[in-house]
Formats: sequence, structure tokens, C-alpha cells
Amino acid sequence: MNPANSSLHVGIDEAGRGCLAGPVYAGAAILLPENLNHPYSEKIRDSKKLSAHQREELFKWLQTNHRIGIGFATVEEIERFNILNASLMAMQRAFDNLSLSIDELQKCHVFVDGNQPIKGFKYPQTTVVGGDDSMKCISAASIVAKVSRDHEMSRLDGIYQGYGLAGHKGYATEVHRAAIKKLGPTEIHRKTFGGVREFIRS
Repeated sequence: MNPANSSLHVGIDEAGRGCLAGPVYAGAAILLPENLNHPYSEKIRDSKKLSAHQREELFKWLQTNHRIGIGFATVEEIERFNILNASLMAMQRAFDNLSLSIDELQKCHVFVDGNQPIKGFKYPQTTVVGGDDSMKCISAASIVAKVSRDHEMSRLDGIYQGYGLAGHKGYATEVHRAAIKKLGPTEIHRKTFGGVREFIRS
């Protein structure tokens, strides 16, 4: 299907691929044209270029006024299938959670951020390198993925204390690396990743 001939554009992006801890998340977004006449629509951009407050506000607006899906792959899946495959699994799940009707599925075209298509995907898809900064539907998906994952990492911070997860969200910051070295990895740390595997205690 030519993307120009499809009537439903779906953006998909992931968050947390390079982290040392926690699941990898994906967001899917369909921007409804009738709800784009709002100042917030002009603020949609790559989640990395927004403040935490801006992301939260846009996430709430997207939830209420557009269609979004959220998916994730667990740490166990990351370790079993590798981070790339786990990220693509999360993307498939985010798409599935849009709960599109049969008619909508026949009209959709999916735009995936990056250069890796979703494996085994049944519907038309196009990969877009830098799509989170060039296509609004992918930018929206990046916001959905990032905020959803941030919420989960803040929740995990209350369970796995001492690692600063609510602050760095599992990324390989100096604070996080020092905590892993001092306290050792937890069950939510990705034990196949450098920065974690060397501190696994037998």
C-alpha cells in the first residue's frame, strides 16, 4: 500500500533501549485531524527535545484527544531475545493495544522510527530514520513511550531503593553505575549489558 493512499497513519517509537535496567517500552499513536486545531499540536516533537513537564502535559492531551497504544517487553525478554528483538516486540504490542477495528486495520499504514521494521508485521509499514523528529505521529509515539516508561521506572524506584531509578530512569549515568558497583545488580537490571554483567555476584 502506498502511504499516500492510506487514511490512517500510525506512528510507533520505543523508549529505554539503551538503559541498564527496566523494561523497554513502545508507544503507538494516531493523531486525529479533528483534534489537531489546538496549541498543543504545535508542541509535539521528539520526546528528547521536551522537558519532563512538557512531556507529561502532552501525554495527557494525547490520551484524551487522540488514540494511543502502549506496549513493553520485560527484562527477561530483553535477555532472552536481545534488546533489538525485544524493542520490536514492544512495538507490536503497542500497535495491538490501539485496538483497531478490522476496517481500520485495512486502512492503516504504520511508520516506525529507525531502520528496523517490525518482524512478522501483517500491515503496511515504513521505517523512518529520525522519524521522531520529522513526523508528528512518530513524535507523539515517542512521547507516549517515554512518559509510560518513566512512570514505570518511578514505580520501581520505590521497590529497588538506593539506585536512583526515579532520577535517571535506568540509564547508564555515573550515579547508576556507582550504585550497581556498590549494591550489585537487581532482578530488573539487564544482566547481558555491559555495566551490569561484570558486577553479577555468584
